Amino acid sequence: MLADCDAGNVVTAAQSGAQWGVRLLPLLLALIPVLYMVQELAVRLGIFTGEGHGELIRKHFGAVWAWIAALGLVVAVFGSLITEFTGVAGVGEMYGLSRNVTLPLAVCALLGVVLTGSHKRVDRIAMLIGAFELAFFVVAWRAHPDAATFARQLRDLPLGNSEFLWLAAALVGATFNPWMVFYQQAAVADKGLTARDYRAAKVETAVGAVITQLLTGAILVAAAATLGHATGPRGLQSVGDISNALSAVVGWQAGRLLFGAGVLGASLVAAIVCSLALAWGLGEVAGYKRSLEQRPASAPWFYGIYAAAVAGSAFVVWLAPDLVALNIAAQVINALMLPLVVGLLVALALVALPRSHRPRNAYLWLLCACVATASVAGLVCW
Repeated sequence: MLADCDAGNVVTAAQSGAQWGVRLLPLLLALIPVLYMVQELAVRLGIFTGEGHGELIRKHFGAVWAWIAALGLVVAVFGSLITEFTGVAGVGEMYGLSRNVTLPLAVCALLGVVLTGSHKRVDRIAMLIGAFELAFFVVAWRAHPDAATFARQLRDLPLGNSEFLWLAAALVGATFNPWMVFYQQAAVADKGLTARDYRAAKVETAVGAVITQLLTGAILVAAAATLGHATGPRGLQSVGDISNALSAVVGWQAGRLLFGAGVLGASLVAAIVCSLALAWGLGEVAGYKRSLEQRPASAPWFYGIYAAAVAGSAFVVWLAPDLVALNIAAQVINALMLPLVVGLLVALALVALPRSHRPRNAYLWLLCACVATASVAGLVCW
């Protein structure tokens, strides 16, 4: 869940706060229950079927739908990985470090974490790195947001403005990355969680949904309090721009350190998660061995795809400029793919789960209404 508040999420939230104040904050908070329901459904499927998302799609809906879902996963992961390495490069450039140094170091670190061949070890390292994201709360607090100004902004929502709606769509897409469903379900199945773990997994998912949206909201609030409309027509151009702008109010050294630590933690955790989601998802559809409990020699395709995704994306960022527009566009693409992702997820819940664990009655209607609303919102805003 911490990976959901990735570099693209941070940049999108900062751009939203810089251009529109806190006007989009209610949208972020309103998505918390929807995010929980989607992720909880992935957990439920992983626990009670013991199979990953792509594997279940292939089994119940056929190879064509499985490969369509896999293609969407490839697009989403590629876009996300580029934004993660954009974040790594941006943090390095804040401290005068060239991408020639930071990107290879990040690739080596990410390969080193996963090639250990232990799911528990990967989880612990990822959570430790992700803890740096808590710095975003400190950034928001130090920005000294003005309640009266924010209240006025919340009463003035420019629903007819195309730029406002574009960022709203981006925030929806940033919340619902397609790879998060593949990762959550595959990770649960790979760990071998059982019905005894279901209650704890639900609690962890709920806490994660709240924290990830509050972290994103903290960035939006900090940007709204410090940047306002002072970024000009071109807006923010890089992670370094965001940090420099916040540092003007928060304090130069503290601002760079807090924001840099948060972005670096978010970028690295998300890079681990979405790369693993790709390796798992393609394995579920193609049928090759896939598990963090297996050594690279036993699952060469699984680790090979993970390594190729990480190294290839870093190479693209090494060649390309660090543009905020690239981050936001990737989130909008996620929003456009949301109906496919959640549609297949709900359909699987109705056919693959044991009858006693299928969503039903009022909860089923609430689930369908929430995911349909989020999907339509993303499409309409786009």
